[in-house]
Amino acid sequence: MPLPTTLGATPRILSVIAPMTQLNTPYPSTAYLTGFLRSRGHLAVQEDLALALALKLLSRDGLGAVRDRILAMPEAQRGPMAQGFLDNAGRYLATIGPAIAFLQGRDSTVAHRIVSRTFLPEGPRFASLDAYEDPDDPDGGDPLAWAFGALGQQDRARHLATLYLNDLADVVREAIDPRFEFVRYAESLAMSQPTFDPLAQALAAPPTLVDALLHDLTMSAFDRHRPEVVLVSVPFPGAVYAAFRIAQAIKAHAPATVTVLGGGYVNTELRTLDDPRVFDFFDAVTLDGGERPLLSLLEHLSGRRGPSRLVRTFVRTGPVDADTSDRPAGVVQYVNFIEPDIPFEEVGTPTWDGLPTDRYLSLLDMLNPMHRLWSDGRWNKLTVAHGCYWKKCSFCDVGLDYIGRYDAASAEVLVDRIEAIVAETGQTGFHFVDEAAPPKSLKALASELQRRGTAISWWGNVRFEKSYGRELCEQLADSGCIAISGGLEVASDRLLALMKKGVSVDQVARVTRSFTEAGILVHAYLMYGFPTQTVQDTVDALEYVRQLFAEGCIQSGYFHRFACTVHSPVGLDPAAYGVTLRPLPEPGPGRVFARNDIGFDDPTGVDHDALGVGLRKALYNYMHGIGLEEDVRQWFDFNVPKTRVNRQRIARALAQG
Repeated sequence: MPLPTTLGATPRILSVIAPMTQLNTPYPSTAYLTGFLRSRGHLAVQEDLALALALKLLSRDGLGAVRDRILAMPEAQRGPMAQGFLDNAGRYLATIGPAIAFLQGRDSTVAHRIVSRTFLPEGPRFASLDAYEDPDDPDGGDPLAWAFGALGQQDRARHLATLYLNDLADVVREAIDPRFEFVRYAESLAMSQPTFDPLAQALAAPPTLVDALLHDLTMSAFDRHRPEVVLVSVPFPGAVYAAFRIAQAIKAHAPATVTVLGGGYVNTELRTLDDPRVFDFFDAVTLDGGERPLLSLLEHLSGRRGPSRLVRTFVRTGPVDADTSDRPAGVVQYVNFIEPDIPFEEVGTPTWDGLPTDRYLSLLDMLNPMHRLWSDGRWNKLTVAHGCYWKKCSFCDVGLDYIGRYDAASAEVLVDRIEAIVAETGQTGFHFVDEAAPPKSLKALASELQRRGTAISWWGNVRFEKSYGRELCEQLADSGCIAISGGLEVASDRLLALMKKGVSVDQVARVTRSFTEAGILVHAYLMYGFPTQTVQDTVDALEYVRQLFAEGCIQSGYFHRFACTVHSPVGLDPAAYGVTLRPLPEPGPGRVFARNDIGFDDPTGVDHDALGVGLRKALYNYMHGIGLEEDVRQWFDFNVPKTRVNRQRIARALAQG
């Protein structure tokens, strides 16, 4: 069924953020696209349905509906979370409004009641406070006093209020929708799911309360804007199910509306899509940077471009009224007319116009200082350059557009965008969301900010390369840099070389110390389970990490389990990394949906999951200054070899540097 070609040159376009994404700040995809489309003269607006759904559910009326659904269940079917909620339903309904207002920054005085521990009902999530016992005083005092220290009453209250919301999410998951989460909503239906069947079955099932709320919010947004084209952004697997529910509601209400699916999830997981059933919900699915595909699609919809000249776009062709259980009707066609992408300098300035920037929730979920930046406070998300200037790391999707197409803008253009965003939002905090911001661009950006006297606070991700000496780090700090994250990954020179990371452990030590001495918080991304990584490698890596904390080089870190993707150098050439890939399921023609993560067999046979428990335990304590002089073997519940790393290795590297 061809796309319509009668919409006119400037159709009304609505971009929506699908649930669920971060609740503290808008996911930036719609802001980027709306700004770009307006710069090209299009009538573009945006809505954050992720935030809207969370606020609708976490309201007196929303919780009242949850209570009514639970009351309608037979008592024997009520789980402990549901029963606990019913037992305290009056208090939950009375406190949800003040708690949300506090987290939105609209009523700071509620903090006094929250920290009293007598205001909010406390469910199982509050048991996590036991983990914050002061090791020097395990039998007395407030457990949060040690964890939060001088951070004060507002932060304590924010953490307690976040636990309260997490308890409510558990109630919804147990009693209303077993797939519900604030971020990873129905993630299993979409993440590397070889066929569309599970998602199709979920979409055909009777709607849950959460589905019904999302339907009402979708229709409300549709009626406000009356769009002719709806763009749905899905950055993560946890936004896919809701994205399809949004499209389902729009197609049932106004089938002539053109719906388009795009975003980070699509760009990585749907590159081999050939299941026509997806197009019962979406008329087009676009890949990679959205500017050029959207322009070509809009020109086609207005009759100014033929269907063979679409760019990086999946569409369905052929008859769609002969669906069978063996093969869905229609054929998926990928059209990619070769046309240059829009230069990064010409994509326009993101706009947050239309998004309720005063209604986002500043949460304090984890005490990891870098993760706190992710969830606490509203940050304007901006990109210094498109793609990655390094694009060699063997665990990364270096061949895909979001990594492989590097394109930078001048410092003057970037600061123009920054100043326009500050003027629009009134917010001076920026999160630069680059895969790895280029040091030359950051230096130029800092110089331009200093030259203009533009005062902002910013943080972002970098490679820990030698360009970051003391002078540059001090300049970045003076320009507003408050935190930097970067990949130390396996903290092993052998494996860093195999990864083609382009850094060494000694170099990382010197660079991170330069950032720290400039007053910039440093977070290290750490990895375990990389191909050929042995138990000895893992123990040695933890020893390096211990020393980096002890020497004041890093203040925060997180261990990720390595995952192999089909687009990475490891996935494309596993033999070069000493592993063999496990076969992917082959659903057959017309049935392929998502492909990204792929299993592999490593001849080392290491139980990385067991090691991960000790790694995370060690890191948690190191961030609190605990155990920094102890043998790293103490963190594991089974025997591991003694480290081969000299206990003064990092200190010597710093002295030599």
